[in-house]
Amino acid sequence: MRPRRAVNLSILGLSAVSLLGGCVERRIRITTEPPGARVWLNDVELGASPVETAFTFYGDYDVRVEMDGYERLHEMRKARAPVHEWPGVDLVAAALPARIENEIRWHFELEPELESVVDAEQLERDMVQRSGELRSMLDDE
Repeated sequence: MRPRRAVNLSILGLSAVSLLGGCVERRIRITTEPPGARVWLNDVELGASPVETAFTFYGDYDVRVEMDGYERLHEMRKARAPVHEWPGVDLVAAALPARIENEIRWHFELEPELESVVDAEQLERDMVQRSGELRSMLDDE
């Protein structure tokens, strides 16, 4: 085979592989305990947990989680790139005829608001006191 024809076939083969190349899908999944908390990622509201979203860059993300009756969480999280996303390697991974998925999972434990705990304790004391008063009223009759 002549060298020029071999080069043309190689270029044609590489072009075909790149057209058949798969895709890299990146997602961040956020869960909370308890579920149902509102979640913001870089000041964009995603919705109630559990929630997930696509992302394009690795690095630091500003995460805010809020739910009535629970302390608000606000912290930075880092999305780290897997090996197949490192510069140079990512070109080969993108050209492979396969779908590559990378899911980053973050979980947040929400703590009850101190005010809510105090209110619950006060409510319990009030109920005990009221039941004692009702019992006394019944005994007097």
